[in-house]
Amino acid sequence: MSKPFNRKKFFKGLALGTLALPFGIRALQPVRAQTTEKIIGNDKKYKWKMVTTWPPNFPILGEGCVKFADWVREMSGGRLDIHVYGGGELVPPLEVFDTVRSGAAQIGHGASYYWAGKLPSAQFFASIPFGMNAQQLNAWLMSGGGLELWEELYADYGLIPIPGGNTGVQMGGWFNREINSVDDLKGLKMRMPGVGGKVLERAGGSPVLLAGGEIYTGLERGIIDAAEWIGPYHDYKMGFYQIAKYYYTPGWHELGTELEIMINQKAFEELPNDLQAIVKTAGYRMNHWVLSEFEAKNSEYLTKIKEAEDVEIRRFNDDILQTLRAYANEAIEDLAQSDPFARKTYESFNLFRQNISDWSSISEKVYYRDIEL
Repeated sequence: MSKPFNRKKFFKGLALGTLALPFGIRALQPVRAQTTEKIIGNDKKYKWKMVTTWPPNFPILGEGCVKFADWVREMSGGRLDIHVYGGGELVPPLEVFDTVRSGAAQIGHGASYYWAGKLPSAQFFASIPFGMNAQQLNAWLMSGGGLELWEELYADYGLIPIPGGNTGVQMGGWFNREINSVDDLKGLKMRMPGVGGKVLERAGGSPVLLAGGEIYTGLERGIIDAAEWIGPYHDYKMGFYQIAKYYYTPGWHELGTELEIMINQKAFEELPNDLQAIVKTAGYRMNHWVLSEFEAKNSEYLTKIKEAEDVEIRRFNDDILQTLRAYANEAIEDLAQSDPFARKTYESFNLFRQNISDWSSISEKVYYRDIEL
């Protein structure tokens, strides 16, 4: 039985920031005589530690990690038991990458843009401003070479990445004043990390880095004028509707943030082939479940926000979005120039984005524009 939601625990240890079928597991290598016992008749049991960037029982994301561990345990008949640690329980949230890399934990969950200081190009595998939505990003990873690039990047650190969920399109943030033009962003102190913060800076705003648990207090006390988080479900849980009047859309900075499961390569290779396949299959199931849960919960909690007093849901106008996109292109170009691998990843990402945008422009875009739901 899950524990009741606790607001205090909800805040604790938050990191900075804001499909059930397998994407295609690598074909197993031909089985040699000495590896046959790894597949048949092997009752050896394994115990793994999973560290996450999310607090214990964190809605959807922390819950998804627990489900992942349960699925692995069930499919393996108990041969692989994974104990999940929330952020701060075993290691601080932002030490997940190094903890799994060192082997102190065999597996972790987070978002690759948290490691931008070590790996600038990792941000392409999470989210960049005006990037791709969840469906498109998953298509790049699954069928456009994105996952291969991700694996190549992490291989130098002894890690194996697996897509582990997506938030879907996020909201543009909570504001205490109207944003009618780009000029209204000048001098605006907004909680906005990553490349999105670089874009805000180019528009004359001041990005402020606050941990998730500090956002409410920051808005309440005027330390910041605005803040982005995730979407209606988590934003409602955080209580932002109580202290900010304007809720803007769309979340141009994070159109579909991909989450990750990272595995210590040495620990993974020690597993029998069937357990390796089980871990990957559970990961792809989690990838699908997390996005589905976000979509379901956001639609439910959007209604709650609409019913709240003194909250207005606004849309950034076209002039604002066009200007921010131009600034985003500059910031992303700077990111692409940061190292040769970032350039290679950007070229793959951008080409796929252009091609899939051509398709969506005559399919989904036409449907949403011309057909009343």
